[in-house]
Amino acid sequence: MGDFNLALVIVAIVVCIIVFIFNVYLLINYQHPDDANQAYFPKFVVVFGLSIAAISILMLPADVANRQACQHAIYNGACNLTLPMKQLWLAIYIVDAILVFFVIPFAMFYYEGDQDKTIAKRLRSAMCWVLVTAIVCALLLGILYGLAGKADFTVRHLSSATTSFPNSFDFNNGQQCIGNGARQCSAYSANASSETTWTMRATFPEYVVALATIVGSVLFTIFGGVGIACLPLGLIFSFIRRPKAVITRSQYIKEATELGKKAKELKKATDALHQEERSGSKGRKWRKNVKAVEKEVLLLEDDVKALEEMYPQGEKAETAWAMTVLGYLAKLILGVLGLIVSVAWVAHIVIYLLIDPPLSSFLNEVFIKLDDIWGLLGTAAFAFFCFYLLLAVIAGAMMIGLRLVFVTIHPMKWGATLMNSFLFNVGLILLCSISVIQFCATAFAYYAQATAAQEIFGHNLQSLRGIKYLYKYNVFQIGFIVLAGLTFVYYAAFGWRRKKPSGRFQLSS
Repeated sequence: MGDFNLALVIVAIVVCIIVFIFNVYLLINYQHPDDANQAYFPKFVVVFGLSIAAISILMLPADVANRQACQHAIYNGACNLTLPMKQLWLAIYIVDAILVFFVIPFAMFYYEGDQDKTIAKRLRSAMCWVLVTAIVCALLLGILYGLAGKADFTVRHLSSATTSFPNSFDFNNGQQCIGNGARQCSAYSANASSETTWTMRATFPEYVVALATIVGSVLFTIFGGVGIACLPLGLIFSFIRRPKAVITRSQYIKEATELGKKAKELKKATDALHQEERSGSKGRKWRKNVKAVEKEVLLLEDDVKALEEMYPQGEKAETAWAMTVLGYLAKLILGVLGLIVSVAWVAHIVIYLLIDPPLSSFLNEVFIKLDDIWGLLGTAAFAFFCFYLLLAVIAGAMMIGLRLVFVTIHPMKWGATLMNSFLFNVGLILLCSISVIQFCATAFAYYAQATAAQEIFGHNLQSLRGIKYLYKYNVFQIGFIVLAGLTFVYYAAFGWRRKKPSGRFQLSS
């Protein structure tokens, strides 16, 4: 038993190191050249936040493995020698909440501060914003915890008659209990009036996790529901809309000239907005125009990239075109595989969560059988399905951001991602990771039964006053399925067409 727990600790340490190294690699390769050799604090927050998000998702498989460490023990107290998963869960999610609501906003306010100001002024300005946020959050948490920080459990008083110890036991479908009288246990025939509500106050850390989960669940339902469909379908329709052949030089010059004119217009608009910022007239209209320009710049960059794909230049032009073709084939393959995973997720939610009683445990059985084949195979599949939901959240946020002006878009691009976009997406991932874990703990309750996560997210969370009804009536699951269905219909109707957003120059095919 001790050797098993030691192995689990070693695996956890190794995985944490690998996750940290991988996140450093992502930061180095995704960061914008303008952020090189500077903005060290935001970079630390990005790496630390991504590591916390990844580790929190991997903790559920670790929780399952930790439960299995003592399930076959033959002596009492064996489970006391396993990892303290409940304390680790609460610690991870308290750190998660601090990063989302305090550290990341501070880093963003500091990074986006006026570069003409001194470091001290930028720090003071960011600290003021975070202090206001902290006071508001503390007041809300204190008031809500004082008024509704209790969990209500429905219990039933059970009683049964006694009888002398029999010489033999004869149980069958007709007689399931001891005794020659009623063929049903007295406990089962208890009156409905014997039901009562047992109330207990939740711990403050659990309540913080619960509220953070609700906020994340709203975002997860919107972005995840859209993303679960648009992530694979976007890749598939990207292949369908791919450039079929290399354009001529005259076509290239014509398109490049149009893009150059658009770039000059955006440069003038950016200069005008910067001048308004310096004059202090930063109203609602100014912020709306800034977001509109940001979207136009992103679309312009996409057009430039598409033009470069359709007219590769240089000595290795043929090689570049071949890599472009292979890239779109890879998108098709990944899109088809992603579509299978998305359909499996939607089917599992309907079969296991929305239909009562469930028609089948579906993916739960799949993970258990994979574990029977090889110990970590089911765990790896489980972790993959959880990570896929996070990717769907990011894809959904990007899609909604491109179409709604009031939503700020923060694209992640290889070698061209600014720290504010990094911080925004890390905050989104951290906030939604709590909901992803809660969602997975519910969706895979059979696979993750008797774990610390099940206790926190399955029992306590779903019994809190005011919150339990959201889970009792499957509000988030239904919203997730509805948005996924609407997005699928949208892509089926319009996904095959070339996008024509306002102000975007279309390239010749």
